[in-house]
Amino acid sequence: MVITAKQEALVVSSWNEMKDDAPTFALKFFLRLFEIIPSAAKRFSFLRDSSLPLDKNPKLKAHAMGVFVMTCEAATQLRKTGRVNVGANTSVQHLASVHFKAGVADVHFEVLKFALLETIKEAVPYMWSEELKEAWSESYDHLVVAIKNEM
Repeated sequence: MVITAKQEALVVSSWNEMKDDAPTFALKFFLRLFEIIPSAAKRFSFLRDSSLPLDKNPKLKAHAMGVFVMTCEAATQLRKTGRVNVGANTSVQHLASVHFKAGVADVHFEVLKFALLETIKEAVPYMWSEELKEAWSESYDHLVVAIKNEM
């Protein structure tokens, strides 16, 4: 088993606490990435030609929300099937191709993980624990491994 029932429950319960304001947290998550690695914004084709501020860009908001949701859903998928399947409208192969073409490196995945965990810590401070951090880390790590294996 790649993720425990308790880890899945922690991810899902914290997600349920965040989901009413998930678009806000998702955007904070990516803005934190760009604070740490400003050049990362250039890796997103929809940001390169945009004159909108990052926090106003609807494509960034949608992308950030998609990553947030995929990471949460990865926990449930791992418990049910033992693997990550990213959804009906896309595939792991497609995500890998996009990330490869954009030149996404290990450091980007690691900083994004840091940004994710910091955002969750801020979103649900009353739930934050080492166990919650580990649960979200496992879910994120398995999603990233699935993408990297196809890259």
